[in-house]
Amino acid sequence: MKTSALIYLIIFGLLPVIFHYSYNIQKKILFLNFVQWPLKVEFSEPQSVGLEGTRNFYLHTDQQVKIGVWQILPRSLLNNSIPTTDEAYEAVLSNATQPVFLYMHGNSGNRASMHRLELYKLFQDLDYHVICFDYRSYGDSDVVELSEEGVVMDSKYIFEWVMKKVNGSAPVFVWGHSLGTGVSAHVLALLATENIQPAALFLEAPFNNIADELTEHPFSQLFKHLPWFHWLIVEPFYKNNLRFESDKHIVKIDCPIMILHAEDDGVIPVFLAERLYKAAIDSHGNDTDRVQMIKIDSSYGLGHKYICRYKELPSIIKT
Repeated sequence: MKTSALIYLIIFGLLPVIFHYSYNIQKKILFLNFVQWPLKVEFSEPQSVGLEGTRNFYLHTDQQVKIGVWQILPRSLLNNSIPTTDEAYEAVLSNATQPVFLYMHGNSGNRASMHRLELYKLFQDLDYHVICFDYRSYGDSDVVELSEEGVVMDSKYIFEWVMKKVNGSAPVFVWGHSLGTGVSAHVLALLATENIQPAALFLEAPFNNIADELTEHPFSQLFKHLPWFHWLIVEPFYKNNLRFESDKHIVKIDCPIMILHAEDDGVIPVFLAERLYKAAIDSHGNDTDRVQMIKIDSSYGLGHKYICRYKELPSIIKT
């Protein structure tokens, strides 16, 4: 009995208190950048993970953070013998006529994670250009202190770089997944104040804000019964500006928005995406051409990561 009581006190008393006062632990839990999979990726050789027509390069942001980036050519350009040089690939982007997709990934892993590779290949097969990158402290990007502001500034810089390179020759779409939906919504809300926007925003498996996601995450169910749960677990994120309040950002975004969510998502419950959709509709009005949400039946078994395998996804993207 004493042992059980001690274990209970440690799990439900001591650990939450340590979590409450440790910003570093909060960041690690939120960003999971220490979870690197696959291991030992040769980012300079994208072909080693099965990508064709791809160059690896680096950009240095306004904050002097080196960001690792891949540029993936559309399928129709793979047989054009385009040399894998910065000059040749940037020329392709500057003369693009096919859509350009900028992908912002979720937490853990890096730009070479398997479910991300599947989505890039889908974009490529649809004959779209793809730009994907790793935020600071992910992949081979600079190891710099993580924060919401930091990853948002990294992403904003990459978006602005893409827009400058494309220079209106082709539509630029932004695609965010999981935590990347919070990043992309925040970025586009900031850019909306400058009258800058992409052709459209895709939000794959989004949440409405970190407070609700923390409360509903499977790992939190063990602690939700504690009367001090919100104070110990949720409030510290807000005090440390780890908020990702997409429900507040989405009302500022003027471009069309498509929300995609699997009903069997075990990481971010579908009702959090519905709350985000409602926030957008309440603000923008019930205009289905402006904000749409597609819920994917659980029978497909796509969960949190594999909406890229949804058989209707290519036609949804084309439309």
